[in-house]
Amino acid sequence: MSNKLFLRITAVSTLAIWLAACGRSNEGEGKAIFRYNESAGISTLDPAFAKDQALIWATSQIFNGLVRLDSNLNVEPCIAKRWSVSSDGLTYTFTLRDDVYFHKSPLFKTLDSTRRVVASDFLYSLGRILDPDVASPGLWIFANVADNGFEAPDDTTFVVRLKEPFAPMLSLLSMPYCSVVPHEVVEHYGTDFRNHPVGTGPFRFQYWKEGVKLVLRRNDNYFERDAEGHPLPYLDAVAVTFIIDKQTVFLEFVKGNLDFMNSLDASYKDEILTRTGQLKSKYASRIDMVSIPFLNTEYLGFNMETFQKDFSAITGKPLDAHKCKLIRQAINYGFDREKMMKYMRNNVGKPGLNGMIPCGLPAYDSSAAYGYGYNPARARELLAEAGFPNGNGLPPIKLATTSSYLDLCKYIQQQLSLIGIDIKLDVNPPAALREQMAQGKSPWFRGSWIADYPDAENYMTLFYSPNHSPAGPNYTHFTSQRFDRLYRAAIRETDNAKRLRMYREMDSLVMDEAPVIVLYYDQILHFTHKNVRGLRSDALNTLDLRRVTID
Repeated sequence: MSNKLFLRITAVSTLAIWLAACGRSNEGEGKAIFRYNESAGISTLDPAFAKDQALIWATSQIFNGLVRLDSNLNVEPCIAKRWSVSSDGLTYTFTLRDDVYFHKSPLFKTLDSTRRVVASDFLYSLGRILDPDVASPGLWIFANVADNGFEAPDDTTFVVRLKEPFAPMLSLLSMPYCSVVPHEVVEHYGTDFRNHPVGTGPFRFQYWKEGVKLVLRRNDNYFERDAEGHPLPYLDAVAVTFIIDKQTVFLEFVKGNLDFMNSLDASYKDEILTRTGQLKSKYASRIDMVSIPFLNTEYLGFNMETFQKDFSAITGKPLDAHKCKLIRQAINYGFDREKMMKYMRNNVGKPGLNGMIPCGLPAYDSSAAYGYGYNPARARELLAEAGFPNGNGLPPIKLATTSSYLDLCKYIQQQLSLIGIDIKLDVNPPAALREQMAQGKSPWFRGSWIADYPDAENYMTLFYSPNHSPAGPNYTHFTSQRFDRLYRAAIRETDNAKRLRMYREMDSLVMDEAPVIVLYYDQILHFTHKNVRGLRSDALNTLDLRRVTID
């Protein structure tokens, strides 16, 4: 039996399992159940470990934090109904709602099996992220919190104190790591809280068979209402399958067995999209597509230290930093990003012509003069200035990549060969490439950076010299005293307009030194059937199901 057939049979079988567990179906009882697939799988439902999109999507249905982001990525109230920031930028004081309750659990030992969320719950929940025994990957977001910097002076007041001002702090607090959890349930289950989650979110945990099906049911005690006063969420349930084969997922979506599909796999992008990135007419009558910027910059990065050393070793003569810079700039000019996007990605995304900060952030500047467009003549001039006219004497340069990006890298390889630059491709498993990058063992590598929170600081931190890998995300080992001064000033600056100007100046410094070659700014594609309404999309690829309806 083929793998695809097996997966289809498995999908049908798991649906039967779910119906038995959930006791309702769209067709049989007229209940609104939102169905999507998560090919990457889900390893935990504990928000302390929500480090990737699959985990964030699942946990954000079950849990809430102090604040959240709206569809324009502005911070808005959630469990905290308001807040204030001290004039020195060091103290954040939150006033909590008094009508938020945890999902029901017998562990609360109350008549109604629940209790109200109070400030001490945030003291416990955020303190848990700092606990080395928990080993949460979200520990880094509290690096700037002062010692004993969380306080709960009363049930509705929660205070966060910082060591030094950090302008994006509110955005950080919107991350799922900062969700409130009940100490009674966490302490009872310990590490098994991962599959016994209790939160305050719009949906509550019902059933999870790992690798098969996850079911969440509507939280009838959810604290939010819509503008007309109707309780949220509108849906009765959320059902998540875990089919790995992406072509099978596509077929299940087209057949109507899934309500939602996120993004496209290369294996079927030409089936559903035109060359210009539009939905093909044969699907347009049945399917809606939403396309918005995604805060993800795809790039090629140079390790500034090892790239120069390796070049000198290969050529047998010292190659100074200036000549290495000229070579990096020549590569930046040497291939056509616009053609790459059209023919390799069906125009899904924008060519990376305007710096490292992606489209979708306020600091992105579409008119920036500091990016790189296709200019082979200028590339040849730079090569000649570096001492390699037409590439003569220039040794092959090895680019480490993964199989998923091999087609893009082959395109770049072919284009650069036309100006005399010989590229050798080194294909690695993703985990191995990440390890090479972190350890500084790859002179030239393919990378990507997806924003954790909607502030350009999240991208500029990649070039701040104290963040050199392996301890931090500065995989290029870029060093600039001017950049570092601007970075430190920007994170303290509370005036948004001034901070944006600083970010753009930092971006221009990076582009001039060319430690990276920006390939493209990614784009989100969400596909739903015509009967699905109210699905929210934003540039962080949030899955907000509170206002979704299914006709």
